[in-house]
Amino acid sequence: MLSLKKGRYNTRLAKTAEDVEAAQRLRHLSFHGTDGLDVDGFDAVCVHVLVEESKTGRLVCCFRILPLSGGSEIGRSYSAQYYELSGLKDFEGPMVEMGRFCIHPEVRDPDILRVAWGAMTRYVDDNEVEMLFGCSSFHGTDEKEYLDAFAMLKERHLAPKRWLPRVKAPQVFRFGQKLRRKPDAKQAMLRMPPLLRTYLLMGGWVSDHAVVDRNMNTLHVFTGLEINAIPPARKRLLRGVAG
Repeated sequence: MLSLKKGRYNTRLAKTAEDVEAAQRLRHLSFHGTDGLDVDGFDAVCVHVLVEESKTGRLVCCFRILPLSGGSEIGRSYSAQYYELSGLKDFEGPMVEMGRFCIHPEVRDPDILRVAWGAMTRYVDDNEVEMLFGCSSFHGTDEKEYLDAFAMLKERHLAPKRWLPRVKAPQVFRFGQKLRRKPDAKQAMLRMPPLLRTYLLMGGWVSDHAVVDRNMNTLHVFTGLEINAIPPARKRLLRGVAG
């Protein structure tokens, strides 16, 4: 069972219904800014990862993992509700969908993201996962706030044609077609969500459109990462945290 202790934080899998409820409370606070439970049908079939302060036990970060045997099961994923993913059905290796990632809004410590990725790396290695994917979210639904970020995604980080997700959701921003601007690199990185930024540093790629999700008050892009494509130096850093 995944268990990782690094500095001020412990990472572990949820073991009880109370553990899962704690994650759901943190998700609601992070996504909606209020007390409550963020719950959906995927919680019952996912593995939930918790990052806690070692001294206090306070939950500061969580995410969930949906393991798939390969691309033939891609239709079971959360992402498949919003993206037409038939191109990925031919992917043969084990896959994992990483979802509902959030960090407590009152906590500002970059080590939390690093420890979370260390835990994810441990899971990927232990289970011989070959692709990691999910939805990476921008806060709010106004694409004008993120035009430089979307322009950079179009210029440098679009998915390979064989894996490229097609439009399925009723409302999308087709930045791959509509944007004609040259990105301001500094502004693009400032506006890029931290989780997506980490995916991109490892060689991740995205869909050519963002889904407008008014229920979650986000714009999100499908994000994929082929494990074999991660640069060796980056793999060593991640495994150093995971070790």
